[in-house]
Amino acid sequence: MTTTEHRLAMFFAVIVGVVIGPPIAYGEEATTDKPAETLPLVKVAVYDHSGGSANGPNDLKKFLTAENGFEMTIVTPEDIRAGVLEKGFDVVVMPGGSARSQAEHLEEKGREEIRKYVNQGGGYVGICAGAYLSTTYKPYSLGLVNAKVWDLEHWARGTGMVKLKMTPSGCSLLEMPKDVVDVYYGQGPMLVPGDDPELPGYEILASYATEVAKKGAPEGAMVGMHAIVRTMYGNGRVVAFSPHPEKKWGPESLMAAGIRWAGRGDQDKD
Repeated sequence: MTTTEHRLAMFFAVIVGVVIGPPIAYGEEATTDKPAETLPLVKVAVYDHSGGSANGPNDLKKFLTAENGFEMTIVTPEDIRAGVLEKGFDVVVMPGGSARSQAEHLEEKGREEIRKYVNQGGGYVGICAGAYLSTTYKPYSLGLVNAKVWDLEHWARGTGMVKLKMTPSGCSLLEMPKDVVDVYYGQGPMLVPGDDPELPGYEILASYATEVAKKGAPEGAMVGMHAIVRTMYGNGRVVAFSPHPEKKWGPESLMAAGIRWAGRGDQDKD
């Protein structure tokens, strides 16, 4: 397939909002008729190896509150290697930063603990670096999402505000009343389908409608690429966010809904 043919295929997939790969049974969606106050808090483990200085965890804790239906705990790579995710957490969030640094701090033991946790039914939400880490694109990747990274040569393409085009499924799942959303982009991955026969495909929730093309990055490469996707890994739910809805520009509700879906699991059926 030529580059032009591949981009046309990606664009068609964005327009129709298809699942890239075999159909996935997600169970019931995150929406429920049960009043919010009767649902248990979603217990969220947020990864941090910075000792508290990283922006990502600090941004998340502003809205992952009990008032919004969450109970957030910071976990370190040492905690993860020791099996902390098995102690009642519904979802682990891997925030922005450096995917390579996250992988190195986790070590193979920590990465395997995350895979095991998600396979057994835990949720995973990756943001920017955490989305890179969730894919199959590097030897140190977690391999939770059957995805590669488009135009990896120009990963440091700059930062700025962009527009997302939400699919109908994305609007429903992430509780967005409109299908075009402004969000901050911080050099996150442009996701395209992977070719791992052991993994299912993913569903597109949002794609890039505008782009950042600085530092020598080619214009036009980012528009139409997949920005937010969801999939299953074993019994666990996975959402990969390339951009940063958790930042002050928001919409924080976009991130909160993704974390709620990944972490709610079988509680939707109660």
